[in-house]
Amino acid sequence: MAAKKGTKNGSAGRPKKRRRQPARASLPQKYEPSDQEDFMNPVQREYFRQKLLGWQREILADSSQTISNLREDTGQEADIGDRASTEAGRLIELRSRDRARKLLSKIDAALQRIEDGTYGYCEDTGEPIGLNRLEARPVATLTLAAQERHERMEKSYNDD
Repeated sequence: MAAKKGTKNGSAGRPKKRRRQPARASLPQKYEPSDQEDFMNPVQREYFRQKLLGWQREILADSSQTISNLREDTGQEADIGDRASTEAGRLIELRSRDRARKLLSKIDAALQRIEDGTYGYCEDTGEPIGLNRLEARPVATLTLAAQERHERMEKSYNDD
């Protein structure tokens, strides 16, 4: 088949293929990432992928439980104080679910970064974020120094 004119390999109109990722590394039992290893080697990437997927499952299970609880608590309270208390509880739960929804999108983005090979590296500087920070906040996208700069800039804009 002939290639289309003006295109490389006749790929006009088709999205570029992503490079194929090697098979996932198997995770040794009780594995803990170490600074003694190459940063973001296949085993570390798999470790954080598993950690993020577990966190995602936990959030989704909690969300299902919240929906179930909200459906059960639809009865009308006779006392206005009880009704206000019930509504306040629902509002708090809904706010919590909204935060969880936002966290789920950050988890999805982190899983995508693992797939494309950018996970663990600062979006601003390209430097490794560091294992301790990733353990504490697996969805982190900035090094601690870059995060502090970002927060200082944000604060200075908010103070004006």
